[in-house]
This record gives sequence, structure tokens and C-alpha cells, in this order.
Amino acid sequence: MRLIGIDFGFKRIGVAIAETEFGVVTPRPAVAASGTLKKDADAISAMARREEADAVVIGLPVETAGEEGRMARVCRTLGSHIAGNGLVVHFVDESMTSVQADDSLREEGLKASQRRKLRDGEAAALILERFLHEQTT
Repeated sequence: MRLIGIDFGFKRIGVAIAETEFGVVTPRPAVAASGTLKKDADAISAMARREEADAVVIGLPVETAGEEGRMARVCRTLGSHIAGNGLVVHFVDESMTSVQADDSLREEGLKASQRRKLRDGEAAALILERFLHEQTT
């Protein structure tokens, strides 16, 4: 099965692809957000079709108290638009994925400007890894 992972942001959208058969998750370059959820959903849907993805996994920002706030509602609306385009959508808690991605890139010795370019794709990869882990436990 092939999955596309999304780390949604209002400026950039992190993207990663998972090949579940081989257990490989690959970050992709971030995509510039358009400013409207419907346009972003259409772009993500088109990308998922190009990648022949079976489903889209969207990171859901859960607040520290375990509640869903404004950004989680935005992500759920994005997911609804994507599902409306005929794709299967899953959500997974994305807590701390951007921080973990940045820490990992820092450990690789990358400068802040380099980390900024890669962080969103790395966070999307962590979202996919978390989703896949939850499916096996």
C-alpha cells in the first residue's frame, strides 16, 4: 500500500510518501500553501493520484491537554475536502513531530536555513511512521 503523509501549515505543507510493502517512508519537498483549504485539498488530491496513493494521512495537532483546537479543526476540514475528492483520509496525532524533525536535522549538522527547508517533509515522514506504528499495535 502507498500512503501520502501531510503536515499541514498555512505557509508550507509538508509531504512524505510511504511504501508499506517495503517499510520505507520518504520525505518530499514542502509545497507552498495556497491560502485556501479547498485549493490545498485539490493540490494534495492531485498529488496523491499522481503518486498512486491508497490513502492520505494528515497530522492532527492535538493540544497538550489532549483536546483538538483551531488548527485541528482546520486539518479536519482539509481532510473533508480531500475525502470529497474521492480519497481515503486518516488522521494521526502529530504532536511534537516538527520539533523531532528539527532536532534530527540539527543532529545531522544542518544550519537553520537548511533545516527550515527540510523540516516539513521530515515532520510528514514522522506522521506516516506514527500512523504505521499505530496500525501494527
